[in-house]
Amino acid sequence: MINLKIDGKEVQIAPGATILDAAETVGIKIPTLCYLKKVSPTGACRVCAVEIAGADKTMTACNTLAIEGMDVTTQSEKLTKIRRQIVELLLVNHPLDCPVCDAGGECDLQDICYSQDVTRQPFEADDVNAATIDKWPLIQQVPNRCVMCEKCVKVCHELIGSSALFVNEKGDRAFIDKDLDKCEFCGNCVQVCPTGTMISKPFKFKARPWELRKTPSVCTLCPAQCQVDMQSKQGKIMRVTSEDGTTINDGNLCIGGFFAHDYLASDQRLTTPLVNKAPASWEDALALTADELAKAEGQAVAGLTSPRLTNEENYLFQKLFRVGLGSNNIDSEARFGALRAAKVLQEQLKLAGASNHLDRIGSADALLVFGTDPSSEVPAVDWQIQLAHRKNDAKLVFANLRKVKLANQSETFLQYKVGSEAYLAGALAKLIVDKGQANNDYLQQFVGNLDELNSTLAGIDLDAAIAATGVSKELLEEAADYLGSAASVAIVFGRDLTASTQAEAGVAALANLALVCGAMGGDKGGLFPIDEKGNMQGLLDAGTCPEFLPGLQPYAAATEKFATAWHAELPQGGLDAAGILAGIESGSIKALYLAGTNPLVDFPESARWRKALTKVNFLVVQDIMSNDLTALANVVLPGAATTEKRGSVTSLDNRVNNLRIAVDPAGEARPDLAIIADLFAQITGKPAPSDTVVRQEMFELGGVYSDVCQMLEQRPFCWKDAYAPANQSLTAAQPELKTAPAADLQLLIGKSRFQFGSSTTLSKATAELEAEGVIEISADDAAKLGLADGGRVTLTGPAGSATGPIKVSEQQPAGLLFAPYNYAKLNIQQVAATGSNSVTVKAAKA
Repeated sequence: MINLKIDGKEVQIAPGATILDAAETVGIKIPTLCYLKKVSPTGACRVCAVEIAGADKTMTACNTLAIEGMDVTTQSEKLTKIRRQIVELLLVNHPLDCPVCDAGGECDLQDICYSQDVTRQPFEADDVNAATIDKWPLIQQVPNRCVMCEKCVKVCHELIGSSALFVNEKGDRAFIDKDLDKCEFCGNCVQVCPTGTMISKPFKFKARPWELRKTPSVCTLCPAQCQVDMQSKQGKIMRVTSEDGTTINDGNLCIGGFFAHDYLASDQRLTTPLVNKAPASWEDALALTADELAKAEGQAVAGLTSPRLTNEENYLFQKLFRVGLGSNNIDSEARFGALRAAKVLQEQLKLAGASNHLDRIGSADALLVFGTDPSSEVPAVDWQIQLAHRKNDAKLVFANLRKVKLANQSETFLQYKVGSEAYLAGALAKLIVDKGQANNDYLQQFVGNLDELNSTLAGIDLDAAIAATGVSKELLEEAADYLGSAASVAIVFGRDLTASTQAEAGVAALANLALVCGAMGGDKGGLFPIDEKGNMQGLLDAGTCPEFLPGLQPYAAATEKFATAWHAELPQGGLDAAGILAGIESGSIKALYLAGTNPLVDFPESARWRKALTKVNFLVVQDIMSNDLTALANVVLPGAATTEKRGSVTSLDNRVNNLRIAVDPAGEARPDLAIIADLFAQITGKPAPSDTVVRQEMFELGGVYSDVCQMLEQRPFCWKDAYAPANQSLTAAQPELKTAPAADLQLLIGKSRFQFGSSTTLSKATAELEAEGVIEISADDAAKLGLADGGRVTLTGPAGSATGPIKVSEQQPAGLLFAPYNYAKLNIQQVAATGSNSVTVKAAKA
């Protein structure tokens, strides 16, 4: 420890700390303006100037290291004069437009002027500031308000990793500029700006900060579930912010969290129940729904639910079907990816979600990001990757079909062929074992079939793996060495793998790799399956599929437990999504209840679903938006958005979060739990369960929630029971290795860079960046088809065709197209077959 004095106080602090850090430990406040704790110090404003005994000039406290024996003075007449003059100089040519500046009332420059008694502008200079920049989407830049603190530049580079912002020009002509091609439009530059330089265009002139009602909650657009403040005025969400230092996400937000909330005010919001397309009372709509569902009951009724709903809503949904309707025909979009991975991880590694907390990614020594683009899918995971890689010097291995953002930042980029994921993971594990880098102590202690694992890896033909993946031996060896030699490893994988044709084999091979390289042991790193939908983990935990009861408890094994608790005989069998679709087509499914899900956009073979849903006898749709699906429904039940209801949701790393009501539901819309509870009461004749009763039952029977979760109502969040390898016997798998058939042109379906699900496509803010779904294509493939940017192409696959505009992209390798599933108009899912997010297609100029 280092010993020093600050204003006469004895201070002890660890080596490497700054004077500012040391002062903070003893409650001494040194004024700052450019300082931001979560990024490296700049020392640009000089407001934190302090005197040091023996030094001939003042030093900046934010970036001067504390050293042994240092004697620091933070308050003196000299320092007061210096700080006042520094602020006066900052005000040269600063416009006095506070009454119309969006930062008014929360401006750090205003605060520092007040604290330093700056009441005048004694200095003058020629105004050489650049003109206001209005050409950027979503964000306005007003250079004459800028104090050149560079907080925005640092956050963009160090935390977000996009490096879009930079200082243009020099001296007093310098201003913050932006490379729009790199910008992720996360809004963090607006959040950290100490003045009104960076302005959110959607929020501009909408409200003063003191008018806003602040409601702490979480964002549910992706499964990271960042902690946010929903700020509302007159019953409308005006902006979403997050606090540095006190939130799980340390104040960082993405484009969805910061800008996309305006979809909640879409004119497509459902505000009243509909019966046969006509407005109806809640009593009539619920009575008809209950009667028709009960009339069908058993094998003739089915339900599909969604990661948009809360834990309690999904729990009661499955109970309604199993207890009230005697049907186990329930499923969700998890069937096409997340559930496939969850089954493998539960069987092999006894995991119900990620193996560690999200921040453990940031502390890992090596990272493997496999089959996912976190920058688009779960930005908070990308921030942890940036933290590990940029600040902590972790080695980054990036395995992906496309050359997206992390490919350019990684030490090793493994661009593999479609369908070769199991081969790639197996080859990496084999190389680690062959080089003697496997975590043998861990393997011997926790893997119950270690001999089988060694035999499986020994049997992998490296030459065959190289041929299947298209990755060179040199790159494979380099990646394996990074992973094998690291003290801790984090493995992140996602939809490109979990929704692929051979997802189960690929996930099993990756689980073997996690065991071999030590990702499953220790407090750093871990194994992190990610899905881009908000409450996917909560959906899985709720048991909304035929195979599992709540807590991912196998249906057959847990039937007696739940039948006893529910005082009901549980149905046997049960149809998954594919079986439900076939049942509708054959006429055996008479009634279908869709809660927060839209198979016309979200499911593969969406055109087949559209055709089938016109045949079902009774269709009830519970959602927040009107769309093509609600137009097909016999009954439409308007639900509430997550900003409009209570409940809990579970993040990808098993954090159970409390939702708070920020605004009232639109019109006559009701919280989804209230709707399901009313139906449960009418169908079973039992009292409608309250949210407290449902939550308590879910926690008690689920078997995955910690005791602390019983007190969730008084807390912002709790953690599910942690993964404890000491109590588990883990199993290595023997995945079947297959080579994908060759194809001239393949289509990969994934998430849009700027949209989250289909809901945010109704956001005016995100529409500025991507108003419609585009098909990304390599320059070579575009040339072969005679297409240029903006041209239209028709893709025909095994399930149907879709037509949309193209974007020529350097991210795409020749022979591989990419299209987002988010857009109803493009509706790319009508091309895909069930069971794969990549399909062979034929392309023709439209």
